[in-house]
Amino acid sequence: MHSLKMPRFIRLAVPLAVTGTLLAGAAHARTISYATGYAPQSIGAEAGEAFAEAMETYSGGALSAKVYPQSLLSFSETPSGVRDGMADSGLVLTPYFPAEFPSTNLAAEVSMLLELTDAPAESAGLAYAGAMSEYLFNDCPECAGEFEAQNQVFIGGGGTSPYMLLCNTPVRNLEELEGKRVRIGGAQWSRWAEDLGASPVSVPQHETYEALSQGVVDCTIHSAPELTIVNLMEVVTDITTGAPGGVFAGVGNTVNRDAWSSLSEDERTAVLHASAVLSAELSWGYAQAAMDNMETARELDRIDVHDASDAMKEQTREFIRQDLDNMAATYAEKYGVTNADEMIETFRPILEKWVSLVEGVDSGEALADLYWKEVFSKVDVSRHGL
Repeated sequence: MHSLKMPRFIRLAVPLAVTGTLLAGAAHARTISYATGYAPQSIGAEAGEAFAEAMETYSGGALSAKVYPQSLLSFSETPSGVRDGMADSGLVLTPYFPAEFPSTNLAAEVSMLLELTDAPAESAGLAYAGAMSEYLFNDCPECAGEFEAQNQVFIGGGGTSPYMLLCNTPVRNLEELEGKRVRIGGAQWSRWAEDLGASPVSVPQHETYEALSQGVVDCTIHSAPELTIVNLMEVVTDITTGAPGGVFAGVGNTVNRDAWSSLSEDERTAVLHASAVLSAELSWGYAQAAMDNMETARELDRIDVHDASDAMKEQTREFIRQDLDNMAATYAEKYGVTNADEMIETFRPILEKWVSLVEGVDSGEALADLYWKEVFSKVDVSRHGL
């Protein structure tokens, strides 16, 4: 994966909810509004534009879309906004809403399983996005029920590049990690930090720069694209790859159920095809940004890039094995997910399959084709979400 140039297929022009209903234009095209909390020109906004362009292409002009980046709905507002028809479609970050999406979040939270596979760092997020989409479409009726309860239909996912330690001091081994204050962005990484002797600290992403620069935290667990997204390249002096691992995959591209049911089966197929493009562009964009940022970091004299010690990697793997059992018990107790063990065991071989499937994928277009062929094209649009 060297030529990670992000393609641009699409131009989303869809305000269904903004206008109150699906509108018919002069050419009888229907418009759908798509809300994303990503800022304009960001990876997520570019993926939204690709979604829009693909929707128009695959529907033969019957559907158009309009993308609203960080304007119509924020990430915290997206589930309720799509539910209530303020937008017809949107990108929901399910971990922001643990009570509403527990089964979905369980699948997202076991992303550190990647460290027990042979997934290369550059394709780990691509594999997880494919596995999440396949699992949610085909093997998790509980997940479908969670979206239905929010008056939404799941139409695709996405995944970041692997999470690593971005620090203001060298943290290469267990001894150097001991006692360090580590900013975390998810429950699984908090548990990992505690298990390996560090102190997890909850800091909003937009405050991470200041926290690192002022020594409030010693490290943050983030993916490499945040080096530029949050400007952490300016305050990070040491990067440790190979731990803790895992990706952020709590991403649900959704459509309002009323809007979905008003579409013909051909139109639903076009929307799903376009969503495969969005999933690919979002995941591929993060993979590209990670590679670019790591290359830049290695060229800077003031940043040292380390690989986690073998002992840190082995203890991380041992933590993951034990955490799977603990996670199942936690989700049963906290959220009433009584079959968490079975859900994890169902998901695991799907992920392993996708680690192999994404081998050799060399472009966003190829990844979109793979997602479509293996998952999205097989969704029964006469039943899904209805």
